[in-house]
Amino acid sequence: MLTNLAYLVVGIFALGFIRRIWVYARCSAPLKIATTPAPTTTMGVVWRLFTEVAFFNSLFKGDKWAWVGGYLFHGALALVLIRHVRYFMDPLPAFFAHVQIVGIVAGIAMVGGLGLLFLRRLIIDRVRYISSLADYFWLLLLLGIGVSGLLMQFCLRPDIVHIKVAMLNMWHAAEPLPMLVPGDFIFLGHLSMVAVLLVLFPFSKLMHMGGIFFSPTRYQVDNPRERRHVNPWAKN
Repeated sequence: MLTNLAYLVVGIFALGFIRRIWVYARCSAPLKIATTPAPTTTMGVVWRLFTEVAFFNSLFKGDKWAWVGGYLFHGALALVLIRHVRYFMDPLPAFFAHVQIVGIVAGIAMVGGLGLLFLRRLIIDRVRYISSLADYFWLLLLLGIGVSGLLMQFCLRPDIVHIKVAMLNMWHAAEPLPMLVPGDFIFLGHLSMVAVLLVLFPFSKLMHMGGIFFSPTRYQVDNPRERRHVNPWAKN
């Protein structure tokens, strides 16, 4: 049962993500609308996209507090995800022994970044005015995942060995799964919130993770005088 549910969740996420990227890729760009100052060469566009993804350049220029919270969250999340590989791989590479403490610190930083973003939406009037229920929902869901993970690390520790066996069996074994962690409602809640995140991810604004590469204001070369821009569907 859990195996089927896991495949269903991952399947919805993967297919939904691919479909949204396909829709983004097919969208026409009728106008040359590169945000100035924009690069005038293809390599310049590549560099611009790299700095946007790696350093959140536009966000840094527009809102320093949002940049601090967002960068702290995204950077820490990457380290946390790397640490979670240990639940799905056996045996682990030797360097993972040094990743564990970094992942724990990153978990604390991730929750701190999310808390800063949440407080920003509550305290700053203009941000609170444009915030929707979905904005609060995603922040609270991510906070729930992060806080429950920290609770399992520092307060209500589950049977990690038992969890790893269950996770490995979920993907690699044909026999029925053992009980995950009897009575461990924190772990089950953590796992359920991750499942909700994956299922809803492709249908939300979190798709900016892939959509940034299809934003005309970012990927277009600023060369309207050197080369006429013709939208693909306008050529016929």
